[in-house]
Amino acid sequence: MVDPDKHTDSTTTTTKSANGRAAVGEKFELNKYSKTLTQDPTLPAAQAMFYGIGLTEDDLKKAQVGIVSTGYDGNTCNMHLNKLAQEVKTAVWDNDLVGLMFHTIGVSDGMSNGTEGMRYSLVSREVIADSIETVCGAQYYDGLIAVVGCDKNMPGALIAMGRLNRPAIMVYGGTIAGGNWKGEKLNIISAFEALGKKMAGTITPEDFKGVVQNACPGAGACGGMYTANTMASAIEALGMALPYSSSNPALSKEKSAECNEAGKAIHQLLKYDIKPRDIMTRKAFENAVTVVVALGGSTNAVLHLIAMAKSVGVSLTQDDFQTISDKTPLIADLKPSGKYLMEELHRIGGVPSVIKYLLNEGFIHGDCLTVTGKTIAENVADAKDLDFAKQDVIVPVKKPLKTTGHLQILYGNLAQGGSVAKITGKEGEKFKGPARVFDGEFALIDGIQSGKVKTGDVVVIRNVGPKGAPGMPEMLKPTSAIMGTGLGKSVALITDGRFSGGTHGFVVGHITPEAFEGGLIGLVEDNDQIEIDIKGHQINLLVDAQTLAKRKAAWKQPRLSVTSGILLKYAKQVKTAADGCVTDEE
Repeated sequence: MVDPDKHTDSTTTTTKSANGRAAVGEKFELNKYSKTLTQDPTLPAAQAMFYGIGLTEDDLKKAQVGIVSTGYDGNTCNMHLNKLAQEVKTAVWDNDLVGLMFHTIGVSDGMSNGTEGMRYSLVSREVIADSIETVCGAQYYDGLIAVVGCDKNMPGALIAMGRLNRPAIMVYGGTIAGGNWKGEKLNIISAFEALGKKMAGTITPEDFKGVVQNACPGAGACGGMYTANTMASAIEALGMALPYSSSNPALSKEKSAECNEAGKAIHQLLKYDIKPRDIMTRKAFENAVTVVVALGGSTNAVLHLIAMAKSVGVSLTQDDFQTISDKTPLIADLKPSGKYLMEELHRIGGVPSVIKYLLNEGFIHGDCLTVTGKTIAENVADAKDLDFAKQDVIVPVKKPLKTTGHLQILYGNLAQGGSVAKITGKEGEKFKGPARVFDGEFALIDGIQSGKVKTGDVVVIRNVGPKGAPGMPEMLKPTSAIMGTGLGKSVALITDGRFSGGTHGFVVGHITPEAFEGGLIGLVEDNDQIEIDIKGHQINLLVDAQTLAKRKAAWKQPRLSVTSGILLKYAKQVKTAADGCVTDEE
């Protein structure tokens, strides 16, 4: 661990050893970047503006920390973030630094799911990354603390941190409390699945309304191991958030204390010049993937972690997820496929207790540096030991829910560039059936209501990929409708789009190449036989080569559904799902 007693001021001499930790050496200054604006005598206008915002002459000698909030009123995940950011700002100033707040956007996945607005969700990750990089690059902030809540906020912030490579910490807004209706525990997915029950006529109008009105009782991100909690857990395991950040509830004294600790931690990172690329190493990403797999996390983690790794020059591919999934058991009984919410995991010790257990069982690299200045092993040394006699949120690795991970990477003629399946063990490992083809999710909803989808079908939703939508929307409304109508155990669903972390069932997404780019998924016709083999890692269209050749010869790329604006720019820049859907590569 770095010894703070050896380092007392901004002119302390430090270097980093091979593992990125501070040691006595050459001179380092906390205000490495901000002094460009505050100390250069040829930039009096900049200094005048700093005085104009209320800084003193003494303040201009201090390091400046940008505090970015994705807070806004229109989303439970984000509605409280500006308050948390103010607490972080106070803590930064209390640690003899200048804290300056700014804001970036957010998009509510829960609200936009099932609408055309969902096309903007994944796009928002890039806007967030670009805007944070832009502000910090232009303003010369020495460090960055991102206060984030919903799904795309977190990878967007981490991508920006990787690009900037300045001392940085992510503060997660925390999970929402569970809802309740007539004694039934609720969460956001309860509302989506209630729609399916309404279609099937298995829920009363009173209960439908009761579920919708009580599923989200206040501030915080969706409560299960959906994408927000998945990414928060992964980023804590990666080392870029303080211990317990991912499991501290949104409205808790622990979350407020974390904001205070962030001010101390960013001062330490600045003092010892510990930057994201010192922390976000290949081994750290392996830790993050391991925790995602052990907890049964969202398929979205695949493309987000690949994109985050690219931002720091680390090679991470879909196949790495398969390698780790092959040797990591699923041990968390968390929603959507399990029983519990994140608040129950918090009560038994949170993510640090899970990491400690996985470390002791040999699944975690304990020597990876983190934003505390300590290793991941040091961070969790005092975490609670999991008591398997008193809780079953987390089960032992020797008696797992599934002996290997739920994230499975499939190839085959339908996915020559790969695809991502989410198989927790309850769905089976092989599915074969006739295709039921829909161009977009709205057509499928109509198909469910009209009875077109039947037991044994392989539902195909296409032209919803990164370019085809554009924006690669989540298929949560369709999968929830399938579950709610009682078809969840009897049909499979494949798509070139993606899934919400709340999706469960026999589902395969991220199919590459997508239909818009000429992928075979675009040539499937109703009643074609499709076979999905999880153990064999294959997804194939069982149609003869001659027939496929004729279909391919007749295929024409559809026109983009947009002609201007951000969706057009995204469609022209975005890479495939296998490449993390990044937009900053040639």
